[in-house]
Amino acid sequence: MQPDHVDVLVVGGGPAGSIAALVLARAGASVAVVDKARFPRDKACGDLVGPRGLQVLADLGVEEPAGTDVGDLFVMGPGGRRVRLPSAPGLAYPGRGRAVTRAVFDLALRRAALDAGARAVEGRAGTPVRSDSGLSGFDVARPGAGTRRLIADFVIGADGATSHVARMAGLVDTTRVLWGFAVRSYVAQPVDLPVIALWEQGPGRAFPGYGWIFPGPDGVANVGLGVGTLADRSSGAAAVRALPDFFDHLRRHGLLAPSAAGPVPARLGGWLKMGMVGTLPARGRVLLVGDAAGLVNPLQGEGIAQAMASGRAAAQAIVGTPAEAAVAYRRRLADQHLPYHRVAAAGHAALVGRPRAVSVLGRAVTSPVVGPRLAGGWGLFWNELLQGAAPGPPRTIATATTALARAVTAPTGVSRWFATAYPRSGR
Repeated sequence: MQPDHVDVLVVGGGPAGSIAALVLARAGASVAVVDKARFPRDKACGDLVGPRGLQVLADLGVEEPAGTDVGDLFVMGPGGRRVRLPSAPGLAYPGRGRAVTRAVFDLALRRAALDAGARAVEGRAGTPVRSDSGLSGFDVARPGAGTRRLIADFVIGADGATSHVARMAGLVDTTRVLWGFAVRSYVAQPVDLPVIALWEQGPGRAFPGYGWIFPGPDGVANVGLGVGTLADRSSGAAAVRALPDFFDHLRRHGLLAPSAAGPVPARLGGWLKMGMVGTLPARGRVLLVGDAAGLVNPLQGEGIAQAMASGRAAAQAIVGTPAEAAVAYRRRLADQHLPYHRVAAAGHAALVGRPRAVSVLGRAVTSPVVGPRLAGGWGLFWNELLQGAAPGPPRTIATATTALARAVTAPTGVSRWFATAYPRSGR
């Protein structure tokens, strides 16, 4: 089989892969983007692009796709109390997010990458191709067109939580990963502000995850439920089974109309790999971005903004320092994400499987005494917006929360894993 050679092979055409391909193509690199799906395609997601994601678009001069601007966010505690987390512009990001379906958003980013010169290949990356330097490509099975061998100087894995690239490159220890599973549905109901709901399936026994109801286009709400499973992927179906009861919970608290349809229409689920734990983001000439690298917020499940930023960072490392791209990329991720992920991932690991502790904590932080006083800082910390936040009390609260969380979580196995994986980082 005569191979086709490109400078960079990107496996996965979602936000992380498309942004990486866009940056690389603009720099003059030859780029092939392999994806098994035909676009536009749907994805299980909350369809909410955070402020940092919008900033990446602005930095790259990419027009924001049509959607609905979103500002403040409500968190509803297990007892129904709500705390409004304010949205404010930072020094490095706008004071808003945007609700836009993944079918629309991913297609827009893909078109931007192709317009810049990247090449799309529809097919599934299968048998790996190896060279003296390690993984260097794949045999790609194309629908109705046979197998095509693609080799490259660099391979970027942008192929999601269950990344084939990560496995073939030996960059993931699945027994250490903090897995999650999320399922979402679309419901015909307008929503003014997004809500993340902490939910008790029984008195004092919190669901081991989070639920949400987010605004969408044309009066359609995105409603979903995510469950943390630690290293046990067999329990992911819990979110699917619990979704009808979660709909009832939202109705009882006035977030869904009694007449709103159940969770059957447009239901879709997918795995999450959270908090960077168990995955080395780069080695040699293989770099992982987005969900493949575990860049999903361990406390509230956001991943689009992190995916876009990591795609840009990986591409910049390849273009700027090709001889040490993996080192430069790991250093960039450590600077951007390690201060938050090492404490948030440790907190996630400690709380999943402790439903009573989660209930107590959820009720405490949404109480009328505590919640409003912490709201500004909580929003910065919880949404990973501390870096680049504007000076003021919220930043002070978020900084103190991060320092306290690091001290509390320092003895945990998750923190020890980060110390081993990132030995030169003092963060």
